[in-house]
Amino acid sequence: MRRTIALATPYLTGLVLLIALPAAAASVLAFTEFSGVQPPRFTGADNLRRLAGDRALWRSVGNTAIYIVLAVPLRLAAATAFALLLQRHTRTTAVARPVAYLPTVVPDVAYALLWLWLLNPLYGPIAASLGSAGILTEPWGARIALPVLGAFQIGEAFVVALAARRSISPSIYEAAAVDGASPWFTFSRLTLRLMAPVLALLALRDVILSLQVNFVPALLMTQGGPRYATTYVPLYVYQTAFRYFRLGYASTIALTMFLLTVAIVFVQYRIARRWRPA
Repeated sequence: MRRTIALATPYLTGLVLLIALPAAAASVLAFTEFSGVQPPRFTGADNLRRLAGDRALWRSVGNTAIYIVLAVPLRLAAATAFALLLQRHTRTTAVARPVAYLPTVVPDVAYALLWLWLLNPLYGPIAASLGSAGILTEPWGARIALPVLGAFQIGEAFVVALAARRSISPSIYEAAAVDGASPWFTFSRLTLRLMAPVLALLALRDVILSLQVNFVPALLMTQGGPRYATTYVPLYVYQTAFRYFRLGYASTIALTMFLLTVAIVFVQYRIARRWRPA
């Protein structure tokens, strides 16, 4: 027991200092007017009323929804496809599996800067090969580019989907082959249905992840533009707090995002219970 506590102490210390205490402070500041210079002034529900009428915030919520609608299916489809392609143990898959996971371990800043170079409208190789300079300079290009570059970071989802595919008994496929089932029937009626509980949980997890991971690429690659097309909620919170020094209002938005995340986790829990074997 003592050894367990000793091993858990660094993690628990970081959890308290980096998550619990900042979250508690933000919950208090959410009901104040605080610029970071003068002492916080309690304002009650004023920030909540401001939040309801903040058009810029709701525009960022819409941008975030568009990002989720594009990014989640792309990442889930990519993770599932790689899991199905690499589920056999061969020399090729032994090399390909780490390669599929590699973009996930690259730091977000380095990953965003790499894509910024690839998509640069002046000298980026992708922009040059497409013969267009509007990938990041037009709203439609930026809205599509950021979810696409996030579709390569599928490491955790790939590992989970691979484990789900390998957990399916080979005897099921042998029986399907004996019955003369076509490859499409086997894929759609057997593989996908048996992997459906895991894929559903991965989709919900990816929705929660998408509320956070779009901050770094939006900040470094587009700075929320062009014309606010990639101003997502995390970036809007950052700008509100550290550009306009409205830390109290930014805390209100962050607290609202947290409650939304809790609601999504609750839905995930309900789905997990439904898929639990009897």
